[in-house]
Amino acid sequence: MKKVVLLMGFLVAGVYAQAQYVSLNDAEIKALKKNIGSNDEVKKAFEPNKQTAEQALNEQPNPIETIVSQGVLAGNPAKTASLKALQDAKKIYGLALCYRLYQQKSYLQKAQDFLLAWANTNKPNGDPINETKLEDFITGYDLIRNDVSAESKQQIDNWLIKVGEAELNSASARPGRTTGFNNWNSHRIKTITLVAFTLHNTGYEPRIYQELEKQINANLNADGSGFDFLERDALHYHTYTLEPLLRASMVIYRANGKNYFTYQSEKGASIQKSVDFLVPFVTGAKTHGEFVNSKVSFDKKRAENHEKGYEAGTLFEPANGVYTLSLAAYFNPAYIKDIQQVNSTKQKFNWQLALDQVMKPITNN
Repeated sequence: MKKVVLLMGFLVAGVYAQAQYVSLNDAEIKALKKNIGSNDEVKKAFEPNKQTAEQALNEQPNPIETIVSQGVLAGNPAKTASLKALQDAKKIYGLALCYRLYQQKSYLQKAQDFLLAWANTNKPNGDPINETKLEDFITGYDLIRNDVSAESKQQIDNWLIKVGEAELNSASARPGRTTGFNNWNSHRIKTITLVAFTLHNTGYEPRIYQELEKQINANLNADGSGFDFLERDALHYHTYTLEPLLRASMVIYRANGKNYFTYQSEKGASIQKSVDFLVPFVTGAKTHGEFVNSKVSFDKKRAENHEKGYEAGTLFEPANGVYTLSLAAYFNPAYIKDIQQVNSTKQKFNWQLALDQVMKPITNN
């Protein structure tokens, strides 16, 4: 019965039917197009999206029924096939973005074709780590949802309903499971948030806020550290839990101005504090040997499989924290100065920072 109620919730459009909180609205697209034309940094950051879209016009979708990645070592055939199929995510995002920027129907049609192929093939099962990889599918769809055909919209919406339902009822979130409050749950909340706001399920917002507040309290600590960092002894997992929390918080802030970046839990934890905890490791003021005291056996297996970055003692690479800080810079541009200290010229500016420049709260839409 619970599933039926939630499913129906996803089918009900709220008052924000035309708003785009997950991606960009018309005014933001206009501002972004202007920046691409006048700012060399923005143009350079945009170019990979354009190239991907142009190539995708001559390619075919490669959907997969079940995404396999979580808990599977690199080189596993099923994981390799999934990661190859998931290359469609960037194609969909690039096509949708280029359509909005240039209004060429060929981009829209191809993005729609890719989304329909996935909608008719993929069967979500509620694994948060596997399905977090659908982010660019959902964001790309949000970009063009107002323009796809009614028939296509119904099919793609129905697929995303299934994604949302699978995550809402995920076994990983059951009481007593570590995955109910570690990085898995951060990704679960992000996916639910993206689906709900793309499909305009305004009636489900209170549940999202409740889960996000609970997660901040359980997953993050008042000193800025967090459960995942302490369990894995790795900043890799600190960023991995922060990024989905930041992404969900951005969507919520855009929709109603509710700021979960600065929100403090009952124990004094906040996303902001946990981002600040990361900063000195990105700027180079501090270093950290990763996975030395990890309590998770899979980390050792990945090290034995010679997967880059997972061998115990490997120093955290500052560039690997740039995306986290770029998301945080949406809430506080001061993090841009920290990003500038990373010793890599290609990290000085990136696409997320370009988006930060134009994405604003749009509660009046």
